[in-house]
Parts: sequence; structure tokens; C-alpha cells
Amino acid sequence: MEKKRLKIIVSGGGTGGHIFPAISIANALRELKPDVDILFVGAEGRMEMEKVPNAGYKIVGLPVAGFQRSLSLKTFTFFIKLYRSMMKARRVIKEFKPDAVVGVGGYASGPVLKSAQKKGIPTLIQEQNSYAGVTNKLLAKKAKAICVAYEGMEKYFPADKIIMTGNPVRQDLVNLDNKKDETRKYFNIPEGQKVILVLGGSLGAKTLNKSLMDYMKEIGEQQDTILIWQTGKLYNSDIKQELSGFDAKNVRLYDFITRMDLAFSIADVIVSRAGAGTISELCLVGKPVILIPSPNVAEDHQTKNAQALERKNAAIMVTDLSAPKELVPMAFELLGNKEKQLELSANIKLLALPHAARVIAEKVLELASGV
Repeated sequence: MEKKRLKIIVSGGGTGGHIFPAISIANALRELKPDVDILFVGAEGRMEMEKVPNAGYKIVGLPVAGFQRSLSLKTFTFFIKLYRSMMKARRVIKEFKPDAVVGVGGYASGPVLKSAQKKGIPTLIQEQNSYAGVTNKLLAKKAKAICVAYEGMEKYFPADKIIMTGNPVRQDLVNLDNKKDETRKYFNIPEGQKVILVLGGSLGAKTLNKSLMDYMKEIGEQQDTILIWQTGKLYNSDIKQELSGFDAKNVRLYDFITRMDLAFSIADVIVSRAGAGTISELCLVGKPVILIPSPNVAEDHQTKNAQALERKNAAIMVTDLSAPKELVPMAFELLGNKEKQLELSANIKLLALPHAARVIAEKVLELASGV
């Protein structure tokens, strides 16, 4: 009798922080079991609807949206969209007949995992943050396994279901030292120049962009320093226009950096938001980091992520409120302090868990096979 082909649904998305780990898990599943049938379920109109097909996977979109905490017309439409998403999620589960479902967080994750659990299909939650969101806490009761990246998650989940895996990261971030020459050509960086890399996440970060613009005269005067600056697509054209008023030959401006491996390899100091996926990548990269947590995220989880690193002296944290005054002086101070750089670098490397995607994929296949 022909052996049954395993079917897996990977659900979630909304930002690069959810999408890239989801794709890493799917890639690891294919490596372990090349004939596995994988279907992604995301949210209509969100980034995953483009990024997932580009990675070679099928995706179905749900009309789900985020919950508005203030009472408005959007609150009403949220419940309509949630109901329609639940209906569609049930239909997807019924038609695709998955053997297991993985939730990586994001709007689509809730309806899909809930529908799978009602059907008795094994589910696995991949919780990326040091602070669990409401949806994952509710779904955890019936989940078979919960893969986490931080210690102390027993506060939110049943201890017997927790597996410490770390967050999946892009595998092109390994062996970055071999890429220095390629990087210098790619970003046009002369030999001997120091590099500050600023990342506001895939959508950009207004505070980070303002913090840099406020100090642009001082940045332009740093003859021995190059600034690689990812502005985010929303802000790029405005910043380009503003920059035209400055002598900023040492600024390399990008709306989105596609070769993040090269950017990480050349950076002496990295300035970044504190999304869970980004932090996992930064641990693997092992460079000195200044984290500016976004205050505009559910349960302020980025602050908790950054504090978890700061407690281990593995990163410096600057609040979003303090960033316009403190960020650039702090970055230049760190750039000139080799001892502090080495200390931060050594400590953040200790937190790296480079094989997370494979460990999670192995558990998913175990659940799917009913082992």
C-alpha cells in the first residue's frame, strides 16, 4: 500500500518577523521530508501574500484584521472579518485535510489553529516573544507542543508542552566573515571605514528615522563612518528629499535591504527594533546591538524582548521616547569603544540557537505522523 503523503499547514504572518520564521520552518520540513505538502494561510493584503509565493509555497488569505481597542466602526468590522475568517479557515481545514497545523503568530494564526483543534488535528505554536500574546495563551490549552525562544515561559503556557527551540532564522546569516569583500562592493564601502547599520523593520520605524535626521549634520561630518540605513518603504521618498539638503556622502539609503546577510557582515554596530525574529537573527550574527523597542505593538512585547537581552549584558536598550536625543550619540560612543563592543558581541552570541527551524520541523513531523 502506498504511504500517505503528509500535509502541513503553516499559518500566521503580518510582518517579516512572523513570515521569515514561517518560511524557515517550511524549508526545514522540506529538507527533512521532500514530499511533504505544505500550505500557508495568511491574512489578505498583508506581506505574506507576496513573500510566501516568492519562496515557492502556496498561500490562502483570510479576511482577518487586528482588533481595535478603541470603540469605532473598525471594531464592528473586526468581528465580521473574524467570523468570515473562521468560516474560511474551517473550509481550508476540511478541504486540505492537514496532518498537523503550525501557528507562528499574526492575524491568521488564531482562526486556523482554533479550527484545527476543533477537528482534533494536532497543532504546534511557535511563540517568538518573551511575552505571550492573548491568542497564543488561549490556543495553548489544546496545542500539542509550544516552541519558545525565551526562558521562563511557564508563566504563560503549560510547562509540559514547552520546548526551548529558539526562533527560526535565515540560514544565509551563517559564516558572515567570508562575505566582507562582496559586501564592500555591494554597499560601496571603502576599506577601513566603520559601519553603523540601522534597521527599522520591514515596514520602517518613524522614531529611528527622525532620530537620524535630527543628527544628519553630525553624521555627515563623520569622515571615517558609513551609515547603512533601512528606512522602510513608507518613509523612503520623504527621507531622500530631506537628505538632499545635507552633505551626506557617507549615507547608504534603502527602503528595504534584500541582502541582509551582507549588511550584517559589514556592520560594526547595529541599531534595530526589538522584534523577536530580528533578535534571534542578531544573536546568530553576534554583533554589538542597540535596541529601540517599538511601543506600538501588542502587550509592549518588544520592550520585554529587549530587556531580556539587556539583563544579560547582550545589548544596549534605548527607549523610543529617548531615542531622538540619545540614539545617535550612543551609537557613536559604542563605535569608539572596542572593549564594550567585544563584551556585547560575546554575550549576545551565547544566546544564539541556530538550529531552531530544524528542531521545530522535526516536532511537527512527529505530531503529523502520530508518533
